[in-house]
Amino acid sequence: MIGCGVLRKEISFLIQKNRWPVEPLFLDSSLHVDFDRLAAALAVALDFCRPGGTLVCYGDCHPDIDSLLESRHARRMPARNCLEMLLGPDLYLKALSEGALFLLEDWTGGWEHSLTGLFGRNRAVLQDIMRQERSHLLCITTPCSGDFRTGAQSAGSLVGLPLRWHHASLDHLESLLETSLGDSRRHVP
Repeated sequence: MIGCGVLRKEISFLIQKNRWPVEPLFLDSSLHVDFDRLAAALAVALDFCRPGGTLVCYGDCHPDIDSLLESRHARRMPARNCLEMLLGPDLYLKALSEGALFLLEDWTGGWEHSLTGLFGRNRAVLQDIMRQERSHLLCITTPCSGDFRTGAQSAGSLVGLPLRWHHASLDHLESLLETSLGDSRRHVP
């Protein structure tokens, strides 16, 4: 299994809890801001996995992800992104439609670097961009989360959005993983 590091704690917990015979390899979640680096990291990780049967816990995070995985006989989780894997499609789309900009614990460490890399260092411009489509920063905790209130407050200040909090269970992620792991084992070429 290859997964995005943003859900490292949650996926590792579920693997241990369910005693799934899986060896996870997690990639840095900051790869999402650079498609070339993400594709290269996925390719290298896939080269280390046994051919076929590899489950990739990524969503539509790269425009060519499906062709990259198909060429290596790997299967991807059926979700748009890690947030949908965690929340489920209904809750994810509802929060998005209500103006949420999402924040998970793993993102707090590199939040400023990633956003200023994408939008520049002018905080007023960054805040204007964020406020055009987003109304709040939705900080998502799980049973595996630590206390990231300080990091969340810094992130909210950077983007100029108020914080809201949501505690997500691991139920949807667990169900999705269970189904996907079963599918991966059945589709080994």
